[in-house]
Amino acid sequence: MQPSSPQPDKPIPAASGTAGSFRLFGIPIRLHFTFLLLLVFIVATGLGGGQSSLTNTAYILALFVSVLLHEIGHVIVSRRFGIKTREIVMYPIGGVSVMERDPPPSAELWIALTGPMVNLAIAGALWAGLYYTGHAVTLEMLGNASNSNLWERIALGNLILGLFNLIPAFPMDGGRALRAFLARSRPVQDATRIAAAAVRFLAISMLFTGLLSGQYFLMFIAIFVYLGAEQENASVMGRALTQGIPVRAAMVTEFHTLSHGNSMRDAANLLLSTSQQDFPVVLGEQVIGLLGRNALLQGMANQGPESYVAGVMDRNFTAIRPDMDLAEAMPLVVQAGSCALVMEGDRLLGLLTRENLTEFLLLRRSGMEPITSNG
Repeated sequence: MQPSSPQPDKPIPAASGTAGSFRLFGIPIRLHFTFLLLLVFIVATGLGGGQSSLTNTAYILALFVSVLLHEIGHVIVSRRFGIKTREIVMYPIGGVSVMERDPPPSAELWIALTGPMVNLAIAGALWAGLYYTGHAVTLEMLGNASNSNLWERIALGNLILGLFNLIPAFPMDGGRALRAFLARSRPVQDATRIAAAAVRFLAISMLFTGLLSGQYFLMFIAIFVYLGAEQENASVMGRALTQGIPVRAAMVTEFHTLSHGNSMRDAANLLLSTSQQDFPVVLGEQVIGLLGRNALLQGMANQGPESYVAGVMDRNFTAIRPDMDLAEAMPLVVQAGSCALVMEGDRLLGLLTRENLTEFLLLRRSGMEPITSNG
């Protein structure tokens, strides 16, 4: 790797909670473990009904493909605006496309609306085909799963996916479309705050409705929506507090390094005697790897305390420039796991970790101005 800057083609660490992945058009598609649990639930509820195992499997695959096409719609439109997609994570109520940067409001509106439109187009095409082939569709028919109404239920599933994602609430596409619309006349952070407040009101209303009516799935959706609004608001506020500020203003400049010849015992002693969690590994003046806390513990357990740190360190570490915008560096630190190395050419200047980023944001919220000079 080129240590002076992050590599765009570097493999992306798996998102937390993912279980299995594949690639489509060069984009990693990761399956969240809750998505797999949903598939198991659908299979279990479909057994013993009026449909065969083959039809039930076809229905599940069709819904999976529908959600995937929804996300591919986002990918295609975002590419038209010059924004690449880093990965897609599949969750129970849809997928999440992780883009390399935030789109401007005008682009976000079109990107957000494309996904639901794909599902609505699939539903419309299937029902049009059923109508022209003389298949009547009734609600009673859709309520009873059978081999004969597979296409009708796939069409209904896409209709629900499309309409559900148009709800003006984060993290659904409707919430992002609402934020993009509001951002046409005000700053993005103000638009996000207004949209998040509306979403919280909607989520609380849904929660009480589900509680009073005994609809537990509605309560689950309400909690998911509320947490999504909080996360989106915090994310945008974090970007607002870090935009225009260089990495050097937030990096850790007092840190310890390990030599490639140090043992795991040496690394463990350093871990215990300092508050540092991640250690650059050097060969002379050259940085050759990064040893994190988890890798250290696994190395101790698997290879023993006398093994060398060079055998378990991460050689494909994330490196960022000191003059890089902190708002752009934050997602790189998250993707790296917990730490990125701040480097100028081959020279190591500091560390940027999740912990000191959190502390930096807290100080910024309190009104402290960062020191951005080279000193």
